[in-house]
Amino acid sequence: MNSAVLLISCPDKPGIVAAVATWIASVGGNIVHAEQHTDTTDAMFFQRVEFQYNDSTSLATLTAGFTSVATNWDMHFTLNPIPRRARTAVLCSKQLHCVADLLSRTTYGDLGLDIAAVVSNHTDAQPLAQSFDLAFHHVPVGDGTNARAQQEARVAELLDTLNVDLVVLARYMLVLPPSLVQPWSGRMINIHHSFLPAFIGANPYRQAHDRGVKVIGATAHYVSDVLDEGPIIAQDVTAVTHRDDVADLTRKGRDLETVVLARAVRAHVEHKVLTFGNRTVVFG
Repeated sequence: MNSAVLLISCPDKPGIVAAVATWIASVGGNIVHAEQHTDTTDAMFFQRVEFQYNDSTSLATLTAGFTSVATNWDMHFTLNPIPRRARTAVLCSKQLHCVADLLSRTTYGDLGLDIAAVVSNHTDAQPLAQSFDLAFHHVPVGDGTNARAQQEARVAELLDTLNVDLVVLARYMLVLPPSLVQPWSGRMINIHHSFLPAFIGANPYRQAHDRGVKVIGATAHYVSDVLDEGPIIAQDVTAVTHRDDVADLTRKGRDLETVVLARAVRAHVEHKVLTFGNRTVVFG
């Protein structure tokens, strides 16, 4: 038996659960796990169903077969095999705690990633990537009027060449233009070192300190055209006090960033995230 996960979003109507279960039974499938959520505000239904199916049937055949069900219920759906090792490019700059955590978790089987390369605008991560026997690509921002545009074009070309499924911005500290982001809609995850929507942009720990907050946070989200405003996948917070200076906040924040980013990447790879507008439904 093979395993697959079906993700569904559609207008809420009676009978959806029965229709999905009936179709899975009709193709000889066996449901092993199912979760659902109804958004009463927008009258939307969301479901995640894991099921086993006979290995003599291809996933393409199942996808084609479910299309008629999806059309009947006005569904958006994806059907993917599990487990899946998503081919991934990790982008970082000079701070390495997030990329180091991702590489370590992947190496020891905690994340289902196939990391194709580490890409950076600095060389700080090169020894780290090489210690994990991973390709490292240095794509610096050069001098000149069009230096940033040329660097962004090289990054975009490199991501295409690497043929990856997922791009993770593990503290990549350059703002990406819409032309680079758009092809990766729903497949590019960023970690931001604040509890968005608070303290967007640069130096959020300085902003948090100056505001005298009592908790700091980290947010992992899909990257969109608008800076730090893409659909949020995972967040967490930790308490701080007036005794914590910016360095203390930064140190505590790093711990949050690694955990939140890993949590978001795992949810994406395990097909537990459904996007609706600028929101997400993240199944447990």
